[in-house]
Amino acid sequence: MALDVVPVALGARSYEVRIGAGLIDRAGAEIAPLLARRRVAVVTDETVAGLHLSRLVAALEAEGMTVATLALPAGEATKGWPQFTRCVEWLLEQKIERRDIVIAFGGGVIGDLVGFAAAVLRRGVRFVQIPTTLLSQVDSSVGGKTGINTAQGKNLVGAFHQPSLVLADIAVLDSLPRRDFLAGYGEVVKYGLLGDAAFFDWLEGAGPTLAADAGNLQHAVQRSVAMKAGIVERDETEEGERALLNLGHTFCHALEKATGYSDRLLHGEGVAIGCALAFELSQRLGLCSQEAPSRVRAHLRAMGMKVDLSDIPGELPGAEDLVRLMGQDKKVIDGRLRFILARGIGAAFVAEDVPPDLVTGLLEEALLRGR
Repeated sequence: MALDVVPVALGARSYEVRIGAGLIDRAGAEIAPLLARRRVAVVTDETVAGLHLSRLVAALEAEGMTVATLALPAGEATKGWPQFTRCVEWLLEQKIERRDIVIAFGGGVIGDLVGFAAAVLRRGVRFVQIPTTLLSQVDSSVGGKTGINTAQGKNLVGAFHQPSLVLADIAVLDSLPRRDFLAGYGEVVKYGLLGDAAFFDWLEGAGPTLAADAGNLQHAVQRSVAMKAGIVERDETEEGERALLNLGHTFCHALEKATGYSDRLLHGEGVAIGCALAFELSQRLGLCSQEAPSRVRAHLRAMGMKVDLSDIPGELPGAEDLVRLMGQDKKVIDGRLRFILARGIGAAFVAEDVPPDLVTGLLEEALLRGR
């Protein structure tokens, strides 16, 4: 299958996202032109290390590289100060220099944490993203957002630091558990909902085939990355349009915090629930027809995804408490919550004056639906 190459045009910080099967085995040849010296540091998680690290190391060593590796614990809990500190201090122990390359080999947690470590190490070293989950291939590995979570909320400490290259090997997605694959699909469908109605139409037909059809999967990853790249090129540091990429995320981040960033709710699952709620809120505000939220919910259900708050196991806080959790979100400006709402499928926009009582009422009804 042919390789897809999506450029991210950011002047001196430009890079390519290369998408296709077999890129891990070609990683040495792909990365070698970037190196000042044949030495790299790979940071991964223990799950990915057990499945794929030996292949990556072999591919790098085949090009004459010396490879140092660090495997952090898997899971969202890793994306905090203790493992971030461990990563930075390990990179310093490896004597990584500014012209060297650090490789982030894993899902969104590893990509965000390692990218942030690279951003602050010696005031900025280069890094390469090799994302191993659907979510990280279509979203978090592209665009230069890096960071960690804190007790106050998700991604509140971080930096914009663009990678030098992204290698998205779609063959590695075969090893993903179905739940993780579907969580990543939450970010794929988000792109259709926020700005490409034709892509959403295509997903309604092709979505159920992605796990088994490599051609359709590669197209879904390529289209998602191309949409994100275009938005990042126009608004690298989220001054305006890039905020559209947060469709569903205001609800999602509050739900993730309410569930303790645990396996009760994966990020992509929260995005899917958040998108359904955002379209429902849009309809209640008279912005879109009743058909739009119904189509969103029907498609997510057809994919076997979480759609309602009742799909989250365990107790959730009340509606007012969830709205309070939203108040710590990065999208708050002058104390006002910003939501990404929609005038229809493929027509999202930023709204800064959503009445909090309307959001509370929506969440109260959503909580009651599951009882």
